[in-house]
Amino acid sequence: MIFEEKTLSEKMIYNGKIITVHVDDIELPDGSRSIREIVEHSGGVCVAAVTQKNELYFVRQYRYPYKKILLELPAGKLERGEDPLKAGIRELEEECGVIADEVVSMGTVYPTVAYCSEIIHLFAAKGLKKTSQHLDEDEFLAVEKIPLAEAVRMVMDGEISDSKTVALVLKLNNLIKEGKF
Repeated sequence: MIFEEKTLSEKMIYNGKIITVHVDDIELPDGSRSIREIVEHSGGVCVAAVTQKNELYFVRQYRYPYKKILLELPAGKLERGEDPLKAGIRELEEECGVIADEVVSMGTVYPTVAYCSEIIHLFAAKGLKKTSQHLDEDEFLAVEKIPLAEAVRMVMDGEISDSKTVALVLKLNNLIKEGKF
């Protein structure tokens, strides 16, 4: 069976600084029609920076949509056309004041597949050296280091609920256990 849906028309609803929203009329695989509400986003990066003691750098910051402070791995938005690796390296230094000797791809995650085009590129970094933070003018966060085993426990107990952080902590933990990072 063919699962692809065909776009018949697209109506722009909102074109903002971070997202674009449109409503599409589509044709389903069986020939019937439906509507899709889509949020377009340029994507993002997330970096798990691992110390020699197997600690990870985290940031605590207020997330307005949830009206609460979340614990997350350092991350940021991609500018259109920006190289994800370069963005990950930039975000790690901006948010945590850290640079790395080695940064490797850990794949991608699609955080909200039903209505958003965002793709988050995951990276792991090691061989860390302290520099200084370069926060954006509207960015307020606290940096802390948490042992990887504790971060895994926090994920499993629901204390860490940010999807990109959950995925990257668990992926990294498995690779380290297998001796592949």
